Amino acid sequence: MDVCSYARFLRPGHRVTGDRSQRSRNWMRPETRVGYDYAHAIVDDHSRLAYVELHDDEKAATVAGFLERALAFYAEHGIAVKRVMTDG
Repeated sequence: MDVCSYARFLRPGHRVTGDRSQRSRNWMRPETRVGYDYAHAIVDDHSRLAYVELHDDEKAATVAGFLERALAFYAEHGIAVKRVMTDG
């Protein structure tokens, strides 16, 4: 089980648009920073079946809810979870 953070953007950057002009450099202003999304992921080590959800935070209540839904997902696929390993 792991959680990774990804920055949110208001609009795509030059890699997507191809626009490297100075007028497109307004992304550095503080009001354009919109936070992070957190990808909560868990992978079965035998089947390699993955379950992933995207959330606004990585608080304990969020992680506990994610784990409950992940365990139900695996049960629906006939996978009995014996242990859960995290990176932290």
